[in-house]
Amino acid sequence: MVNKDHRCSQAMQGRHRKIIKGDTRIKSSSVLVLSAVALLGSLGFVSESVAQQPPSDANIGAIVLAANQIDIDYGKLALTKSKNKEVLDFAQQMITDHGAVQKSVIELAGKLHLTPVENDTSNSLKTKSVEVTAKLKSLQGKAFDKYYIDNEVAYHKQVTDAIAGVLIPNAQNGELKAALQGAQTLFLVHVEHARNVQATVDPAAAHEAKNPK
Repeated sequence: MVNKDHRCSQAMQGRHRKIIKGDTRIKSSSVLVLSAVALLGSLGFVSESVAQQPPSDANIGAIVLAANQIDIDYGKLALTKSKNKEVLDFAQQMITDHGAVQKSVIELAGKLHLTPVENDTSNSLKTKSVEVTAKLKSLQGKAFDKYYIDNEVAYHKQVTDAIAGVLIPNAQNGELKAALQGAQTLFLVHVEHARNVQATVDPAAAHEAKNPK
């Protein structure tokens, strides 16, 4: 009888440990997601509502379309205002690459019968871009180049953080998730390209980014 009670006690303890272990994994995952959302929210990229309600695939489609179009528009503006070859080359690359991603997202949405649904995040991106665009239009020469490339470094860092921390984890469709992973690889290259240009256009900002206080 004692042995039977002992075995039952061990079994219950084993199940309890599994529950605790599983609960710990769930809590750890939740902490990671919430930490990513908090970081992105502080950067103004992801709205606070994401923390309460993760984006649907339709929301993700709208966010990606908005993010791409915004950078295409920044690039087009840079082509009309900058005289710096590195800035011009970078701007053209952004127009080309983000244009290609934009086209593929639209085609994938059509294939999946997915209608992008605007949301707080996509709308906040557009609102912020209006402010940045107005600032860019007010600047000339080196001041324009500096603001443009500094914004590109920050913007692409925000985009890649959002894709890795929020969009990929919440994408439900396998093809959409794969498309986001492919875009992430490209956008990480953009981050490095932007930083390289920044090193020549705004060395102080580039140095500060590499050596944060």
